[in-house]
Amino acid sequence: MPSIIELMQLAIAENMKDFLSSEEITAAQATMGLDTTLIDDKTYFAIETVDRGETVLVGCGGWGKRKTLYGGNHTKGRDDSLADPTKDAARIRAMYTHPDWTRKGIGTLLIDLGEAAAREAGFKTIELGSTLPGEPLYHARGYREISREEQFNEGGSKNVIILMRKTL
Repeated sequence: MPSIIELMQLAIAENMKDFLSSEEITAAQATMGLDTTLIDDKTYFAIETVDRGETVLVGCGGWGKRKTLYGGNHTKGRDDSLADPTKDAARIRAMYTHPDWTRKGIGTLLIDLGEAAAREAGFKTIELGSTLPGEPLYHARGYREISREEQFNEGGSKNVIILMRKTL
């Protein structure tokens, strides 16, 4: 888990710079982070590679069978009850890629793994709460915007969450 947290913090700090101001990145950090229910449920994937003789964590992400749409353990408003595959959507969750490994298929691999596992678990649809930086990838992978929510942190910085859905 320490390696996952380190990757998450690095990805948030670096990968969002082209999309968000430093204040907006800070606002996003209020909801982003480690969600141990994904690890406990065995629905979280870690992608590693060997680089110069060392094993490196280059991406992590997964899918959720709980009703929580996004966020870490600390995020307010969570609903950790189990989703019903006959009427609820599964969730793509907590996707992070190491800044040195973006645009190399890590995100696509994580989405493919999550969708396949959710489909195998009986889900017919899948949803996610995207940040602005993640929206282009999810759109390219067939997700469609359902709604957009603006949240503001105590300092007044805006965080945008985009609800997106796809049929499996």
